[in-house]
Amino acid sequence: MMASRALRGRSSLLRSVPSSATRAAVPLEARRRFSCSTRKMSSFYSSWEPEGPSVKTEIPGPKAKAEIAELNEVFDTRSLNMLTDYYKSAGNYIADPDGNILLDVYAQIASIPVGYNNPSLIKAAQSPQMIQGLINRPALGNFPPHDWADVLKAGILKVAPKGLNQVFTAMAGSDANETAYKAAFMYRRQQERGGAHVEFTEEEISSAMLNQSPGASQNLSILSFKTGFHGRLFGSLSTTRSKPIHKLDIPAFDWPQATFPKLKYPLDQHVKENEAAEKAALEEVEHLIKNYHVPPCAVVVEPIQSEGGDNHASPAFFRGLREITKRNNVLLIVDEVQTGVGATGKFWAHEHWDLPTPPDMVTFSKKAQTAGYYFGNPELRPNKPYRQFNTWMGDPARALLFKGIIEEIEKFGLVERTAKVGEYLYGKLEWLGEKYPGQVENLRGKGMGTFIAFDSPKRDEFLKRAKGEGVNIGGSGERAVRLRPMLVFEEKHADQLVEALERVIKSLQ
Repeated sequence: MMASRALRGRSSLLRSVPSSATRAAVPLEARRRFSCSTRKMSSFYSSWEPEGPSVKTEIPGPKAKAEIAELNEVFDTRSLNMLTDYYKSAGNYIADPDGNILLDVYAQIASIPVGYNNPSLIKAAQSPQMIQGLINRPALGNFPPHDWADVLKAGILKVAPKGLNQVFTAMAGSDANETAYKAAFMYRRQQERGGAHVEFTEEEISSAMLNQSPGASQNLSILSFKTGFHGRLFGSLSTTRSKPIHKLDIPAFDWPQATFPKLKYPLDQHVKENEAAEKAALEEVEHLIKNYHVPPCAVVVEPIQSEGGDNHASPAFFRGLREITKRNNVLLIVDEVQTGVGATGKFWAHEHWDLPTPPDMVTFSKKAQTAGYYFGNPELRPNKPYRQFNTWMGDPARALLFKGIIEEIEKFGLVERTAKVGEYLYGKLEWLGEKYPGQVENLRGKGMGTFIAFDSPKRDEFLKRAKGEGVNIGGSGERAVRLRPMLVFEEKHADQLVEALERVIKSLQ
């Protein structure tokens, strides 16, 4: 029923692009249709998405405003970006209740991998397996489906990072990081205790119930980086350092933070300065590991600090980080919640690093539409059942959806396509920056697919005006405009995007 409704919605999206007859009914000053360099339809499915964006009203328009007011009576709408009509959204385009259609390069905060109302995913949603997963949702730790191993092997584990052949499934990105931290703590204490076979002492058992040492370890931490983001649960929030609003009023652990290197752009003009910044950051990491008063048992790092401002570091920096963690018996947790699944031109962003040994754990969510962490060392499984446990422990329906996403990615070679489209898009943005000096600053993400960002001197107004020019786009950090297109984003969409961004820049001058 839902799938058929979505299919009808997709058709109505195409019908909603105004014809010459209906356009006359829309006041000229409120109507924006945008020409694009090419009129080619989607390369993936015919009649799937419109030719381009169409803005009929201000955003939000009258219908959206009324529905937002109604929603606000029962749900906090203060963080609302855009009220969305998902039945009419398709491919790379997001629609609202007033019939506005925007090119979406924000994609639900980097979470839609293969387009709105993707026909293959609609088909997957109608499968008997999916229906069973939805209506008979299992408590996976106690009552996993008989084919759960097959589902994992055909989906989540099929794309596991090199060297990591096991998975703990979770509910969301914060949950994935939180459970990875727990695994790190249990692993370290197990080492200190003498191995998995050593039983807990009576003192450990009784003190744990009082939230005291030695049972509840007070002398272990997770080291994270300044301006990083790892979630909003208690442990993950203690490692999040991107914005105060995330952390205010919430009790936090006394855990260390290291400086993430602040690179200068263009990279080829600041080689020595950037090398020095990365060297200093690595030295700080090792100093904290050896000297911080609450010793770290793991380091968590994003391949690209996404919420904190799209901050990059070189592969050499991450190889150095891996060397330090190995040398000091500290686990390396790579947070691929936002960077994972293809947007950087690799399925996992850390593949760009050419590590000599794999990370100890890799967390994932967002574009995977499910969540969890990969690991390889069997000792990262707790020594007893129920130590890493909750009712759901993931979601079979979402795992099946990820399987469908993987099949779609493989069918069309979307990771390789994204690498090529990213090169094309980066070149156009370089041109835009040269044409409008000071408006596209610190362009970054070269060679990283479409995972591109730049700084804008009037970032917040830039994002607001982009909607009026037919583009839904996001920001990060204090000044960054971040691009998070889907994997079905093509050169024609890049043309539409850059043309719209140029109009925004002109309007701000």
